[in-house]
Amino acid sequence: MSAVRYDLPETDDFTRPYWDAAAEGRLLLRRCGECGRAHHYPREFCPFCWAGEDRVMWEPASGRATLYTWSVIHRNDLPPFGTRVPYVAAVVDLAEGPRMMTEVVDCDASALRIGAELELTFREAGGFAVAVFRLAPA
Repeated sequence: MSAVRYDLPETDDFTRPYWDAAAEGRLLLRRCGECGRAHHYPREFCPFCWAGEDRVMWEPASGRATLYTWSVIHRNDLPPFGTRVPYVAAVVDLAEGPRMMTEVVDCDASALRIGAELELTFREAGGFAVAVFRLAPA
């Protein structure tokens, strides 16, 4: 019996554009045509003004973000995280406005600072491309 993968998404017709774009190296956001605000994670309605799906559209993100906060995870017993420790769990502010939970990769955690400029990259996870971030070049 294989272990449950807690890091893999459940996809459906609504989220398929998001995951297809990720496989191409693009991050999509949802933007409301009623109030104009972008949000992430993808929802069929606007979480700010409750406009319905017909008013909320997909749009590409720039891939730029700033580090809001982070934590270095040294122990995680859920598969497959235990084999990846230590890793940096983070919350970032996307340039388009939404705040996103993610991971910061390819750097020593001691180099991280609140407000650090980040750039989008992707990590493979069980056949999915997952949006993560790394420090942007100076």
